[in-house]
Amino acid sequence: MESLSAGCVVVYLPRPGAYGHSHERASRAGLAERLAVLKGLSFAGEYHPDACYGRPLYFAPGDTLLGTEAAALGIRSEHDLFGGVVPHAFVATKVLTHPLVHSEAAAPSGWRNAFAERVHDAVLAGFSVFSRNDARVACRRLLERGPARVKSVRETGGRGQKVVRTSSEFEAVVSALDEEELARDGLVVEENLTEVTTYSVGIVRVAELVASYHGTQRLTRANDGLQVYGGSELEVVRGDFEALASLDIPEAGLAVAQAQTYDAAASEVFPGLFASRRNYDVARGRNAQGCWCCGVLEQSWRIGGASGAEIAALEAFRANPGLTRVRATTVEIYGADAPSPPAAATVYFRGTDECVGPMTKYAVVESHADPR
Repeated sequence: MESLSAGCVVVYLPRPGAYGHSHERASRAGLAERLAVLKGLSFAGEYHPDACYGRPLYFAPGDTLLGTEAAALGIRSEHDLFGGVVPHAFVATKVLTHPLVHSEAAAPSGWRNAFAERVHDAVLAGFSVFSRNDARVACRRLLERGPARVKSVRETGGRGQKVVRTSSEFEAVVSALDEEELARDGLVVEENLTEVTTYSVGIVRVAELVASYHGTQRLTRANDGLQVYGGSELEVVRGDFEALASLDIPEAGLAVAQAQTYDAAASEVFPGLFASRRNYDVARGRNAQGCWCCGVLEQSWRIGGASGAEIAALEAFRANPGLTRVRATTVEIYGADAPSPPAAATVYFRGTDECVGPMTKYAVVESHADPR
C-alpha cells in the first residue's frame, strides 16, 4: 500500500458548471474518499489548479477526460485516475457505438469506421448521426424494422430518450435539434426493444486490486414521474475479464462476451485510450419482430452509477485476500418516504437535492460468495 506522504486523491470536474446536483457532488466526494483509503493516500477534496499540493495526485474525474487535458494534469496511465482518457471527445459518448449511415456521412475529426465494423455483432441495430439529413436517413431505415429510439449523447440514467413510431414523430424530434450541437455531439438512432433487461459488465483497477463483474440494472420512478436508473446488482470476481469469462453464467454470458468485444475494439482502434474503470451497458430484449436480441448500448469510462458497488467489492477483496467473489449492490431511491438504508450500507446521499428532490443513494456488499 502506498504511504500517506506519497500523494493524495482529488475530485476533478472538467466542466465545473455542469455538476450542479448536490447528490452527484456528494457521491463523487464519498467515492473519492474511499478510493483514497484503497490507495493508501490522503483525500484533498476538489482539485484547484492554483493549489500547491506538493505531491503526486490521483484523480477522480466527473467525466472521461481528453488526452490533452489529462496530460496537462500529469495523468499518464490508468494508475493516475479512477476513470478513463480518450483521444477524441466522441469516443466517450454513445455515438461511438453505432456506424454512420454511410462511410462518407458527416462525422467528427478522428472518426474511425473500423470501430463499427469490429463491434457489428456486439451492438444493436442503429446509427450515429451528425446532421439532420443523416438523422432522417437513419430513422427511415430503422422504422422499416419497427419503432426507433432516439438518444441524446449527453444524458445519463435513462433520460434524454424518446421512442418514435412514425416519420412525423421523428421529424418533430429532429426539427427541434440545434444544428451546431448536432454537428458537434451527434445523436443516436437505435432499434427499440421491449421486455428489456439491462446488464452491467465491467472491470476496475485500483492500486494492486483488479476486479471484474456482471450484473443487472433496475429502474425506479424519479420524483418527476420518469423511469430512471435505480441501481445495479453485481456479481464481482477478483481478477480481469478472463476470470469473469470463466464463470458459469449462461444468463449473462453473451452480454459479457459482447462487452469484451467492445472493450478490445475501442482500445485497438483508438490509440491513446486508457481507463481504470471500464463499464458497459448491455441490453437484452425483444425487437419489433418478437426476436430476442442483445447488444452493448454504451460505455462508461468514468465514475458511474455502479461505482459504489465496485468500490465496496474492492474493499471486501482488500479485507480478505482469500475472497474471490462477492455480490455488491447500489441503490438509488427517490421520495421523502424512502426506506432507511441497511445498517451495513455506505450511504452516499440521503436528503433533498435542489434539482431532483428527495433522494437516497447507497452501496452495500450483500453477501460474500464462497471462494471457488
